[in-house]
Amino acid sequence: MLIYTIDMFGTAIFAISGVLLAGRLKMDPFGVTVLASVTAIGGGTIRDMALGATPVFWINDTNYLLVIFITCILTMLIIRRPRRLPWYVLPVSDAIGLAVFVGIGVEKALNYNADPMVAVIMGVITGCGGGIIRDVLAREVPMVLRSEVYATACILGGIVHTSALEFNVQSSTAMLLGVTATLTIRLAAIRWHLSLPTFALNK
Repeated sequence: MLIYTIDMFGTAIFAISGVLLAGRLKMDPFGVTVLASVTAIGGGTIRDMALGATPVFWINDTNYLLVIFITCILTMLIIRRPRRLPWYVLPVSDAIGLAVFVGIGVEKALNYNADPMVAVIMGVITGCGGGIIRDVLAREVPMVLRSEVYATACILGGIVHTSALEFNVQSSTAMLLGVTATLTIRLAAIRWHLSLPTFALNK
């Protein structure tokens, strides 16, 4: 129940990031909803389709759609009355949602008897897939393809998760370790502005 609650929280946070980007691009309410939806559930949808877990999760549980729609409405209303929030609120919330999404993605893949390497990839897709779709629709270079430590945190968290299972750690504990690893790395990247070296060709 705790994981499910945090999953819904992550869905709302990811939806907010979609709404904010749509607002910067001056989209209409339909565009806002589309961008918020693909951000929140896009990665999990790709994961389920790749694993053959159909119908995909949000068809079986429409609470995800309800959370997205409510988040869109509230964000569009509140954003018209700007309030100062500490700069770290959204990034930290995003990090929490990301970590849980990765853990859920890895665990679901393993439940479908996927290889540990595939499970890690499914975790990364769950955490980052929606953001990639969002940025592509907005004609921006996806953040995970730039230098910021984002997808890397997902990969390392997924490796911790699957490696713990190799040492016969209980499934729930292994997932908690993976989520904690992803969250810790992502928070460290936010706090100290950690980034990967870039690849650049001289003109």
